[in-house]
Amino acid sequence: MDPDNPIVKLCVDGMKAETEGRIDEARLLFVQAWEQSKNDFDACIAAHYVARHQKTLEETLYWNKEALERANAVNDERVHGFYPSLYLNLGKAHEDLGNWEQAKRHYELAAAKMSNLPLEGRYGDVVRDGIKRGLQRVR
Repeated sequence: MDPDNPIVKLCVDGMKAETEGRIDEARLLFVQAWEQSKNDFDACIAAHYVARHQKTLEETLYWNKEALERANAVNDERVHGFYPSLYLNLGKAHEDLGNWEQAKRHYELAAAKMSNLPLEGRYGDVVRDGIKRGLQRVR
């Protein structure tokens, strides 16, 4: 991802705030990223982070669906690496709501896209582990 993209910058700042325990600030930064998105690529990124700080499980599911829909609208190589995480988050949102079949379906879709993850690095490791654990919980 382009570190100079203003939406990416807002989300990076939001993640920093989140890791430092400034949750309200993180949520505001993610919402700001959503509001400033000018295209489906930016909206996909922003919606992915907005989903992290919702008051209800249904709202979390909504924003995860929005992120996937925006990625599908982009439909090029820039979003290929997002799909494992997008499907993982949808699986978890469905699992949290007790939608076991939908959760399993999305975890399986995430697993099918794992080849798009980087072979090394924390991001790929975290997503692969999340998919593995999700599949174990719903089988």
